[in-house]
Amino acid sequence: MLASVLVALMTIGLKMAAWSLTGSVGLLSDALESFVNLAAAMFGLVMVVVAAQPADDDHPFGHAKAEYFSSGFEGILILGAATAIIWVALPRLWQPQPLERMSWGLALAVASSGLNGLLAWVMLGAARQYRSIAIEADARHLITDVWTSAGVVVGLALATITGWLWLDALVALGVALNILREGGRLLWRSAQGLMDSAADPEVRARIDAVLAEVVAERQRERETVAFDHVQTRAAGQRYFVNLHMHLPGGWTLARAAQLRAQLEQALADAVPGLYASIQVLSLGEEPLQPDSLADPAPTTQEPCKL
Repeated sequence: MLASVLVALMTIGLKMAAWSLTGSVGLLSDALESFVNLAAAMFGLVMVVVAAQPADDDHPFGHAKAEYFSSGFEGILILGAATAIIWVALPRLWQPQPLERMSWGLALAVASSGLNGLLAWVMLGAARQYRSIAIEADARHLITDVWTSAGVVVGLALATITGWLWLDALVALGVALNILREGGRLLWRSAQGLMDSAADPEVRARIDAVLAEVVAERQRERETVAFDHVQTRAAGQRYFVNLHMHLPGGWTLARAAQLRAQLEQALADAVPGLYASIQVLSLGEEPLQPDSLADPAPTTQEPCKL
């Protein structure tokens, strides 16, 4: 994220110089998006630091959700930048302005696009490694910026060749529409994360596989163990799962605790960053719960039940 801040400063300088040389509203729109990159990277850096803080008395489950504020903030900034671009570009659509020193302007735009592309590639790898939505959001915004710059360069080259100066404003409007879509997508993902959405299907499949292996292992010992009411949620870099583990009524408390500890370790090995909350019950027993906390439909539990 710190690298993203530094690169944003460099690209702002390059793109503002390109706009100053050419007077192109398309290059101006590209530069405005880079200001969004800078603000988003600075806010994202703060949120990544907050998310890494350990749990405390006020936040017993940690601070991982702070990253969703980063991606949501970036989405809002993107929508604001798109509105500003449209405001500037529309008058140029019916009153085109001459373009100057296009070769220098396009060269600077290409250079800034190369910097953004390289940084986005590095950040996507980091986002996968640390499962960080803040880093991923910033990387995907940078990728959008690369495609934006490419569109601006192509549009301005065509305007220079054909003499159709209105293409400059048309390219700027295309940039605005493209980043509007990206901003809306980031806001949607942030809202879903803040509302405790379920873990990805891939993560749920790994959890189900661990539970199925425990059931199969107990079956080989001619013992019955069952799991149900499996609920998952994602919060930034962390995953959480709540489930019921049903054991034979004749088991001792020590034996039940041992199996639960083994299961917690197996789940943590299968899904790094997973926090498991396992309620131990006798076979055929269910806890009393208010209707507002009712468990999900049985269809979501079938892979783990026998």
